[in-house]
Amino acid sequence: MQEPTVLYEDSSLIAVNKPSGFSVHEDGVHDYKTLTEWLIQKYPDIKGVGEVQTLANGTVIERPGIVHRIDRETSGVLLVARTQEAYDLLKAQFAERDVRKVYRAFVYGPIKEDRGVIDKPIGSSRGGAAPRAVRNTRGLLREAVTAFRVVARGEGGEATYIEAFPKTGRTHQIRVHMASIQRPLICDSLYAKSRPPLLGFTRLALHAFSVTIEHPTTGKEVTFTAPLPEDFLAAEKLL
Repeated sequence: MQEPTVLYEDSSLIAVNKPSGFSVHEDGVHDYKTLTEWLIQKYPDIKGVGEVQTLANGTVIERPGIVHRIDRETSGVLLVARTQEAYDLLKAQFAERDVRKVYRAFVYGPIKEDRGVIDKPIGSSRGGAAPRAVRNTRGLLREAVTAFRVVARGEGGEATYIEAFPKTGRTHQIRVHMASIQRPLICDSLYAKSRPPLLGFTRLALHAFSVTIEHPTTGKEVTFTAPLPEDFLAAEKLL
């Protein structure tokens, strides 16, 4: 499995390119390789930064410096705080929706519009556990908004290449929203179970392409970009 790479680092934060297959942190159930284990080995000073999390089964896990997360199968950029002050400032930016995130994804089927916005609340379809849904949910529905634009269309309408811009940060948001308009992500094992793989993908076709924040130390706007992985570059050519 490919190892994470460091895109940027300074005394207050680290930008990491997470490969598909790495969980951001342990989930108390599976024995996946985790980004937090890799980070602590490389940056032992982040241990104790941030907050712990109590899982549904009561397990308490550490999330050193982790301000936000992406799914295990999703590749791309992730920000990690190196100090508690940076963590608090970054967390506030995410909470106030001041962070701009851009994702790349391949979806099944054609999309006629060049741009669109999906504004549909998301809740759990099983009372707390994944998967998520925009209808037939149990419990609380939370506001969720995703804008998108078409990057390229495949011949015959078999697949479409998009950029997605989540305005909120719900679990599985892009995956749920695209599935809600009958355009689920390619190789999505939760929301497109019956669909065959396309364009050479063997994992979820979702990449966290860039994230823009106000730097916690300088106050200047900065953008961190994760290069497209090989499977995305190959799919671009196939499309």
